[in-house]
Amino acid sequence: MLSIDQARSLYDGAEAAHAFDHVLRVLALAERIAQAEGADLAIVRTATLLHDMARHEPEHHLRGAERARELLAGWPPEQVEAICHAIAAHRFRQGPAPATLEAACLHDADKLDAMGAIGVARAVAYSASHGHRLWSQPLAEIDAAQPPPAGIDYSPSHEFVYKLSQLEERLLTPTARRIAGQRHQVMATFFQQLDAEVLGAA
Repeated sequence: MLSIDQARSLYDGAEAAHAFDHVLRVLALAERIAQAEGADLAIVRTATLLHDMARHEPEHHLRGAERARELLAGWPPEQVEAICHAIAAHRFRQGPAPATLEAACLHDADKLDAMGAIGVARAVAYSASHGHRLWSQPLAEIDAAQPPPAGIDYSPSHEFVYKLSQLEERLLTPTARRIAGQRHQVMATFFQQLDAEVLGAA
């Protein structure tokens, strides 16, 4: 069994939005979902601990699966394949799609950690660390059907419109969907209040 300390050593230097704190939050959610849905906890736990270890690399979900296969050499092959598939299938914007319950648990837990108050905090932290503006355009003027602005004008509000607001409908498990409702509302309320304050209406 992979330990927390062993996994932690794989995340040295990760930026705030994807540091090991993120992994631990996703782990708590993934285990909660797995228990409710009847998934294999050992597979879900190991895949979750390893899912972002290649975050700094291109196609980190696929590279992470490759590295997991190397790290888990000697484990039962069917477990390794299940873990690697879950890692490869966890990403929002790229496939493969989750094909197992365990992969769905990790996928959904990772998405839930991008929602709610922590989702807002992560979006702001990412924006600040990349030199983006904290606000550049009201929600009502952001059209998700159009390409997003490039560079510094891509704000947390844009991230909400282009990604975060879509997460709830992309969740795969009933347990995650039940958790998501309140988290979605927290984000929507925050970004509406942000507009009002920036525009002097609140």
